Amino acid sequence: MAIQVGDRLPDVTFKSLTAEGLQDHTTADFFGGKKVVLFAVPGAFTPTCSDTHLPGFQVVSDKILASGVDTIACVAVNDAFVLDAWAKARNIGDDITMLSDGNGAFADATGLDLDLSALAFGKRSKRYAMIVDDGVVQYLGVEPGKDVGVSSADAVLAAL
Repeated sequence: MAIQVGDRLPDVTFKSLTAEGLQDHTTADFFGGKKVVLFAVPGAFTPTCSDTHLPGFQVVSDKILASGVDTIACVAVNDAFVLDAWAKARNIGDDITMLSDGNGAFADATGLDLDLSALAFGKRSKRYAMIVDDGVVQYLGVEPGKDVGVSSADAVLAAL
């Protein structure tokens, strides 16, 4: 069963690439005591993710942060090097933290995994957005298809 509003996030470790190299982020450290907007994409550099989902959050990141959110993060079942390259290619800057769920541990633990093996993409994450307050899910918008609607930056802003 997939994670629901009111549930606590599972304990996993994400990775990101920083100037100092690979950095670990446990769920407890990253989400503890903070209000975080987390959105997930099936894959870096894919058309909808690159052209719509990520840029949507980039455009309104200042409004999201001004609404009391401490951090905006994008998670994908890609390695940290790919996510770093994607962020640089899209000129993301520091407003959005790119979190690697390289082995899909978070996607699996939340029940938000997606099997795209038929397309030779392997296991990925569903497209979604959540608002997390001190590790507890306050909003969850999981897309039923390929489009960006309930997981869009505008939907998250409306939920804040």
